[in-house]
Amino acid sequence: MKTIVITGASRGIGAATALLAGKSGYAVVVNYLTYKVGAELVAHEIERLGSKAFVMQADISKPNEITQMFSRIDQECGPIHGLINNAGILEPQMGIDRMDSERLLRVMQTNVIGTIVCSKEAVIRMSLKYGGTGGAIVNVSSIAAKTGAPFEYVDYAASKGAIDTFTVGLAKEVAAEGIRVNTVRPGLVYTDIHKAGGEAGRVDRLKEKIPLKRGGQTEEVAEAILWLLSEKSSFTTGSFIDVSGGL
Repeated sequence: MKTIVITGASRGIGAATALLAGKSGYAVVVNYLTYKVGAELVAHEIERLGSKAFVMQADISKPNEITQMFSRIDQECGPIHGLINNAGILEPQMGIDRMDSERLLRVMQTNVIGTIVCSKEAVIRMSLKYGGTGGAIVNVSSIAAKTGAPFEYVDYAASKGAIDTFTVGLAKEVAAEGIRVNTVRPGLVYTDIHKAGGEAGRVDRLKEKIPLKRGGQTEEVAEAILWLLSEKSSFTTGSFIDVSGGL
């Protein structure tokens, strides 16, 4: 049974991906920040499906906590074969003229630095160069990296643009080490993250602008993530799947 790590897996896209991974036969490290109950519910369901689950708290905005989590994974879970960089934050909607530097640092620390540090830890463990057996990394970006999210989240959009660039570079860097790196860019998907932005009903407000005329479901994003993680995408690296209804 291959073990994978999913950051921010207690709710939303992370939880849906963890459940699909468990159903697909993976052992799953369910990382969470504060929503312990959600993480435990996800883990319980994975185990009910016949797979293994490990619940691990770590703040992805803090590199030392990421390092500690991966050390725990070494001790409790054994070798890993995949990483899904799903943890991410956004802050209340506003124009750039109202954004302070503390906000910018929070967004970049989690969305960019956290993703890069998690990837580093995974590469060290999966790389053929370091004695690993290879693996896959899937980053969760956003269609905002393409639209720019003006008047709402230009900082969040910029952080996801950074992840897109990082995907391309890392994919080329570790391809010969047996590691594939790809990204999924969700569009307007029904998750709690919109509540954090101050507009829980944002998807419904904007869904008529989507060519498919509806918001997406977390399970639809999870399907794309699991395909990129699996051997079904064995000749795919440095690539992107937009799960955005045509945006």
